[in-house]
Amino acid sequence: MYIITGSTGLIGSSTCEYYLNKKRSIIGIDNDLRKYFFGINGSNKWKEKKLRKDKNYKHYSVDIRNKLKIFEIFKKYKKKIKAVIHTAAQPSHDWAAKEPFTDFDVNANGTLNLLEALRKYCPNASFVFTSTNKVYGDTPNFLPLEEKKLRYEIKKSHKFFKKGIDETMSIDHTTHSIFGASKAAADLLVQEYGRYFNLKTVTFRGGCLTGENHSGAQLHGFLSFLIKSIINNKNYSVFGYKGKQVRDNIHSTDVVSAFDEFIKKPLRGGKVYNLGGGRENSCSILEAIKMIEQISGKKSKYKILNKNRIGDHIWWISDNSEFKKDYPRWKIRTKLKKSIEKMISHELKNSK
Repeated sequence: MYIITGSTGLIGSSTCEYYLNKKRSIIGIDNDLRKYFFGINGSNKWKEKKLRKDKNYKHYSVDIRNKLKIFEIFKKYKKKIKAVIHTAAQPSHDWAAKEPFTDFDVNANGTLNLLEALRKYCPNASFVFTSTNKVYGDTPNFLPLEEKKLRYEIKKSHKFFKKGIDETMSIDHTTHSIFGASKAAADLLVQEYGRYFNLKTVTFRGGCLTGENHSGAQLHGFLSFLIKSIINNKNYSVFGYKGKQVRDNIHSTDVVSAFDEFIKKPLRGGKVYNLGGGRENSCSILEAIKMIEQISGKKSKYKILNKNRIGDHIWWISDNSEFKKDYPRWKIRTKLKKSIEKMISHELKNSK
């Protein structure tokens, strides 16, 4: 049995689908806070309805901030729990600044509730946490970057050029954003529970996680929301950096396969891995717009704003080498172009 928080979100729902296809029992925990964060277009209720159709899926509309309810669930299933996959979060820079207490309660205190439930009721289960590259704050912005025609790029002489940024980058002395700070708190808690209590915890610091299951909104899910905007002939705002900011994109199914590799061979002691699409699946927003226009045959309507988001990255490419060293069987199977094709197809189907 697998407990999956944020079970109707992009990564949570992909994780549910992965294990349901293997006929595994799933306990999904999700109260659709995304609707509160981002409005009706950000709601994931449609995925909840889809998941509930599977007899091996049991849904709990519970808030992870509710410690008593979380403990009740873990106590009920404690003898069956093989893994806890924690994907629930408040995921937006901008939204966090509006309600810092809510952001911290969801991201940090919610994670603490789950870790304590793990320690108390199922300490031999694996605990997988989806952190974020935002825990590095704006440190990547001080790398030696060069402005190209469509993107910013790191100088070829720098050690991060070939493979991207690895886990040696410091998370200190940097501007994280309120969101980045709450996720960093959760990130450190997951590490500490692994090390201090010798539990099988792992932290994945994700790059740009994407896929057709994403209910993209302006404040979160840039590639999904960009595709929605272009397909539906809507205006799109780019926040600063001339639209040349770079992200590495990884499809949700490749994220889930990394989770599964860890669960099949879990390590104790709070492992941390950067996880993203790598250089071969990176693009700037301008490059993404160009690709979507070419694939869809539609023209975009975008405006580049002068002001960037506080703590946002100019250039981010994940180095997956550390994870590949420990789990050599894992590899990225869905390339960026294929991800965009899938997302366009999904949006065209649902916009009719």
